[in-house]
Amino acid sequence: VQLVESGGGLVQPGGSLRLSCAASGFTFSNYHMSWYRQSPGKERDLVATITPTGGSTNYADSVKGRFTISRDNAKNTVYLQMNSLKPEDTAVYYCNARRLVVDFWGKGTLVTVSS
Repeated sequence: VQLVESGGGLVQPGGSLRLSCAASGFTFSNYHMSWYRQSPGKERDLVATITPTGGSTNYADSVKGRFTISRDNAKNTVYLQMNSLKPEDTAVYYCNARRLVVDFWGKGTLVTVSS
């Protein structure tokens, strides 16, 4: 099983980034997919979740209206479009796959929002 995040980097406040998470080794379309983030000294927090078919999404209050989670089950990939980025969005972003008691994690990609 592999979850490989990409798309992180340095961006100025107000800018945008699109994160991708490529999945392999399991039946992607059966899993809820989520993005989490963790800043230094803080706990890992849920950012956004999407259901297996992509029909429903949920977001943390701090990112509602700015971030959009989506998935392409044909490509086994989940995305996080991040707009209007703020310095407080700086964190390592992790991809998560979950089905019942099964849980997979990627290694994360660093997003830094700074001028």
